[in-house]
Amino acid sequence: MRASRVRDGLVLLALAVYAAPFFWQAMTSLRPDTELLPLTHLWPSRLTLAHYDVVFRQSLMPRALVNSLGIGLGTALLSLLIGVPAAYSIARWRTGGQPVRVGILATQILPPIALVIPVFILAREAGLLNNQVLIAVMYLSFNLPFVVWILSGFFLGLPQEVEEAALVDGATRMQILRLVVVPMALPGLIAAGVFSFVLAWNEFLFAFILTGIDSRTLPVALVGLITQAGTQVGPMAAGTVLMSVPVIALTFIVQRYLVTGLTFGSVK
Repeated sequence: MRASRVRDGLVLLALAVYAAPFFWQAMTSLRPDTELLPLTHLWPSRLTLAHYDVVFRQSLMPRALVNSLGIGLGTALLSLLIGVPAAYSIARWRTGGQPVRVGILATQILPPIALVIPVFILAREAGLLNNQVLIAVMYLSFNLPFVVWILSGFFLGLPQEVEEAALVDGATRMQILRLVVVPMALPGLIAAGVFSFVLAWNEFLFAFILTGIDSRTLPVALVGLITQAGTQVGPMAAGTVLMSVPVIALTFIVQRYLVTGLTFGSVK
């Protein structure tokens, strides 16, 4: 009993440490301007939505929010459409052998800062700057290796007996993949899709270099709140909270599917 209480206390302590920055941002976003700098007390004397009004009405954040959602969802869908058959091929037929599985992640060794300048030059020469499609393609090239690597592990855990039974019944490989494998691996697909979305949602470097006013994403729009007159602390805190909410919500969704899918590979 005592050990259980100690474990619970450590879990609560870790949760408090991780939640403290988000709580601080939320409180900062609700403070009036007179209490932002200097910070006199933890809890504001009154709550205000003025900073959220600035974010939604007097900045480019709404446009950036739409751009980030479109790019993130597009990247996640494309990653799954391409990654599912690739991962299934690697898991079932060992396509390319071990060098391919290692090489998939080896593509991530090169730091993004080494790629951004060549990509910028190519995009400028091709007239693709300020283009959301280019950003989505760049994010796809970064996320796809992770998606394939994650999904290949899920597919390896699925029972091949179910697929063999479907083959005996006359199903084709594509029908097996679409009607048998994908439903059984749904938790893995959701986890990989959310993972790809979060990576695209949080990416800053390529979005900062390759986008313009019309195509900028949320991280770039947040940096735009740092002006020559100083940092707009309240609106930046409000924008940070708005940017964090979808990621937190998706985290809970993934957790639910992973918990309910612990026995998705079982054979009845």
